[in-house]
Amino acid sequence: MKTPEIQELLRLVERKYGKSLNTTTDFEEFSGFLARDRRESVSASTLKRLWGYVNDTRNPRIATLDVLSSYIGHSSFREFVEWLKKSPIYNSSFFTAFQLSSAGLDAGIMVEIGWLPNRIVKLRYMGESLYEVVSAENSKLTAGDRFITGCFIKGLPLYLPYIIRDGQHTPPFIAGRNGGLTHINVIEK
Repeated sequence: MKTPEIQELLRLVERKYGKSLNTTTDFEEFSGFLARDRRESVSASTLKRLWGYVNDTRNPRIATLDVLSSYIGHSSFREFVEWLKKSPIYNSSFFTAFQLSSAGLDAGIMVEIGWLPNRIVKLRYMGESLYEVVSAENSKLTAGDRFITGCFIKGLPLYLPYIIRDGQHTPPFIAGRNGGLTHINVIEK
């Protein structure tokens, strides 16, 4: 059973190792690396089970989690979990960023948003947090699409639960997945 703590441990192990573990060869090489360079032993088959490469419902042994925790700089898995709980990286926090809140807009106001590499979308604010796409350049959004959002935050992706297109709800949509929104402008009527 992979808890969120174990999943984060595996992610950090891959990041430090500099390579994703996806194939039999990857697991064998990483097992050898641990034995040779770290003088700690975790078999390739154990790694495969832990990463979900092979189906296995057994819980990983703490000794295995301790070795992987040690590899990323923690004394034990228990200490790693305590570090996760206290780390500001994983905790909620306030932050400062330019944002445009729907609550501060009047219906009819035009808003322009953009994201990399060259996406530009002009929107008309309809009121009640509803926006309609007026024009879109290089985007999957099209004129006439509508969506609801409470705000646009510069530097963060825009997550939308759906787009209303031709009277139908689309699947969720993300704008600016890599790098977030790069510009947000209010344009007068």
